[in-house]
Amino acid sequence: MAEEKHHHHFHHHKEEEKPVEAVTYSETAYGTDNAGQYYESTDTVGYAAQKTNVDDYENYEKEKKHVKHKEHLGEMGAAAAGAFALYEKHESKKDPEHKSKHKIEEEIAAAVAVGSGGYAFHEHHEKKEVKEEEERVEGKKHHHLF
Repeated sequence: MAEEKHHHHFHHHKEEEKPVEAVTYSETAYGTDNAGQYYESTDTVGYAAQKTNVDDYENYEKEKKHVKHKEHLGEMGAAAAGAFALYEKHESKKDPEHKSKHKIEEEIAAAVAVGSGGYAFHEHHEKKEVKEEEERVEGKKHHHLF
């Protein structure tokens, strides 16, 4: 598994055969026979199921929901960090004795707000890519005006 590359986005998958999901059920019984001898018996049943279009649809829906959730987390992080930066700016004016400490914390919070905003923007872009991939799979056509 270390040599394989795994991506969490649908658009990175190549057009290959879908992997077969194997399911195995095993049952082990323990006991003693009439002579007092210990025994162990194991029965194993297995089968393989091919993935269906329903699985693909469910995966797309999960991916859309997951990306939307991460986008909202980025937005909340940006808002929280921005609010903290404004608070520290206020504190630097209010507490001149520790002004440099508050200025540093303000700048760090502002940098975190910018980073969180960038993350939210990235996830918004991912959400659009997942939607476009879903439309491509469903056969909808894109009409580019430019």
